[in-house]
Amino acid sequence: MTDSLTAFAAEKLDQLEGRSLRRRLVPTDRIDGLWVERGGRRLLSFSCNDYLNLSHHPAVKAAAVAAVERYGAGAGASRLVTGDHPIFAELEARLAALKGKAAACVFGSGYLANTGIIPTVMGPGDLILADELAHACIWSGAQLSGATVLAFRHNDMADLAAQLGAHRGAAARCLIATDGVFSMDGDLAPLDQISDLARAHDAWLLVDDAHGLGVVGEGGAGSGSVYPTAHIDLAMGTFSKALGGYGAYVCASAPVIDLIKTRARTFVYTTGLPPANAAAALAALDVIAADPSLVGRPLANARRFTRALNLPEATSAVVPILMGEADRALAAAQSLESQGFLAVAIRPPTVPAGTARLRLAFTAGHTARDIDGLVSAIVGLAA
Repeated sequence: MTDSLTAFAAEKLDQLEGRSLRRRLVPTDRIDGLWVERGGRRLLSFSCNDYLNLSHHPAVKAAAVAAVERYGAGAGASRLVTGDHPIFAELEARLAALKGKAAACVFGSGYLANTGIIPTVMGPGDLILADELAHACIWSGAQLSGATVLAFRHNDMADLAAQLGAHRGAAARCLIATDGVFSMDGDLAPLDQISDLARAHDAWLLVDDAHGLGVVGEGGAGSGSVYPTAHIDLAMGTFSKALGGYGAYVCASAPVIDLIKTRARTFVYTTGLPPANAAAALAALDVIAADPSLVGRPLANARRFTRALNLPEATSAVVPILMGEADRALAAAQSLESQGFLAVAIRPPTVPAGTARLRLAFTAGHTARDIDGLVSAIVGLAA
């Protein structure tokens, strides 16, 4: 006899299957920063956020191994209990300097960061305005806060201004939240204009720069450095993209960071990031500092691709190829896989209905031949 929970799950899965929206994990061996193996076949990946190919860099791996030998495999507890190894202070100081802030706080992941930061500074009676395409963890954090949460149209400053004018006055505090580089579209938020609106309306600005750090801005400092006049109150990002590892951070003023370390539930009530991840992040930052030209390669490769297909010029390492419906995106991904490319289909609810796509991510290690081969394969999809 099937229990009611199992029956419920089976029915939901059948519904998703019928709409080409069921998701499945596919065993994948990441051989290096470029190649993967699936089902016994080697595929050239254009679906990985390892933008600088640092996850397999010898110095990054060596730093992680040395930290395991010195500190062990895990943090042992919440950082407020027994888990605050000295390496965290070093990493936080490095990040704060990179982002031009007084202090930083490291979290276990980007999702933990935003779902902890936002409810720490916002609550009932407050207002949160988030870009409609902001990452899911921003929306989760906003909903957990108990504040009034409203979306503004993507990168639409007139709509943001109108909503601030209509709703700011009734709220005790106001937070504007946006991605710096949008993970599914690859475009940048106009942080200078958002910052101007925030300051004009006594609002705070949170920027999730997960896909900006190491890829855009001076020396890979991220989207904030593309807009040097922007005042970003909460500069958040991750180690899991261009830095090749795992974990996240937020940089802000010292009192704000002290408050986060005291009250953010996803910091206080969870085991700290393993020290090896912090060591790997420090080593990755060292690699970037030693070779500033590295950070320009993903964007240059993305622009080679967009020029070849007469697409709007890439502004980050991410380029979407819109397919429309989910089944069409899946078929395109399968066709590319048969030709030796990994270009995963992205479907709702990750992206809005009717905008299923191939989300292509370009890295420093892709060669001109790699990119031209992908161009030919994508041209063939329309043939």
